[in-house]
Amino acid sequence: MTISHALFAFAIAAALLTITPGLDTALVLRTAAVEGSRRASLAGAGICCGLFAWALAVSIGLGALLAVSRFAYDALRIVGACYLIYLGAKIFFRKSAPLIEAPAEELRQFNRTSSNTTAPRWFARGFLCNILNPKVGVFYVTFLPQFIPSGVSVTSFSLLLASIHVAEGILWFILLISATSIFSRWLRHPKIAKRIDHLTGAVLIAFGLALAFEKSR
Repeated sequence: MTISHALFAFAIAAALLTITPGLDTALVLRTAAVEGSRRASLAGAGICCGLFAWALAVSIGLGALLAVSRFAYDALRIVGACYLIYLGAKIFFRKSAPLIEAPAEELRQFNRTSSNTTAPRWFARGFLCNILNPKVGVFYVTFLPQFIPSGVSVTSFSLLLASIHVAEGILWFILLISATSIFSRWLRHPKIAKRIDHLTGAVLIAFGLALAFEKSR
């Protein structure tokens, strides 16, 4: 396999994986619909940074440790499951939804005062959802080597492939956020927002429970 063929094949495979509905997509969609495009972008950025962190870990051998060490895998799995269940419950039982009838100046003031306090939180949520999921590390361990040609630096080429995956993830999140913004006024209606919170919270809890009760490898 030549370098160009490897890059093209990986780009196609990673693109298909990126658009497959999952935890990352659910988190970004919910954030865009209920919290707005800025916070959704931050959550997406956190997710992409988590992907790149896993790729870096895999390239230097930490990901391989998860693939062979039952204790390391199970420890990270339990921590990740607890975080997903906690985050899902927090979203599911959120008491209030953003109001859409406030005056424009009040909304602008709210955005100015709240953006600085929520930005790190939403970036961290995206990052932790990804970095605490050991399946991402094992996935990279088993997936990336298939697209690494002979004669190249494994570390450098792995990071190049991860950069392609991250770039595709960014483009996908931009598309999702842009599409959601068209219907933002309707989506932020308190009743609709509450239903979105319930759905997203249930999805996160389900992912967490599935991860927690996954059979030992």
